[in-house]
Amino acid sequence: MRKMTFKRRLTYATFRPLIKLFLYFLWITCRVKTIINDETTQRLIDKGEPIIPCYWHQMHIFGLWYMKKLAKRGLKVGFLISPSVDGEIPAQIIQGWGMTAIRGSSTRTGAKALRDMYNIIVKDKVSPLTTSDGPTGPVHEFKSGAVTLAQLTQAPMLPIAYAASRYWQLKSWDGFIVPKPFSTITIAVGQPHYIDKQLKSDDLEEKRKMMEKEMMACIDIAKENLASFTEADIPQQ
Repeated sequence: MRKMTFKRRLTYATFRPLIKLFLYFLWITCRVKTIINDETTQRLIDKGEPIIPCYWHQMHIFGLWYMKKLAKRGLKVGFLISPSVDGEIPAQIIQGWGMTAIRGSSTRTGAKALRDMYNIIVKDKVSPLTTSDGPTGPVHEFKSGAVTLAQLTQAPMLPIAYAASRYWQLKSWDGFIVPKPFSTITIAVGQPHYIDKQLKSDDLEEKRKMMEKEMMACIDIAKENLASFTEADIPQQ
């Protein structure tokens, strides 16, 4: 296991502000035209209970923008971040923005991560963001972890997606989306989904498939709304 050496600390100290600067540059230059169904999120925040926000791994840039916005509106947002030294930069950025870094891997320490997330939801009322096809895919395949967590905690899953009028799409497993500066963004929020504690495994699988469809539907809604503004804003790679 790699250790946090002096050289690595120096590297992280250098890259952390650069990453934040890059994100801020995109957030400032891009225009978020609308957040569809944002009032649903606000009603959940007003209840004072935690939720489980869900977006695809490729949508981190403006998914994070929306999470940061919700944190300012009173939602205690949490992020599951690798416990290795590779997670230091995102953990420090997240904590610097007043959100909670949950150090755990959904692959190597999945059971422990699930337990930690359960405790942080039930005891601390934190709303942990889940990138529902992460950390390794397949892309747009909703994993069962969020469904299990929703059933155990009785916190609702909330699907979220965004569309950009102009963007780069990386050749990574998730097809990571980087909106181009000065592009137009629309964000779509779905309906909250609660999972009954009495449901059996077959029913939970149906809920997982349902959430997968809901997540894809949010993408379609965001794209349709974006295209309705102007022909020039139709998404292009």
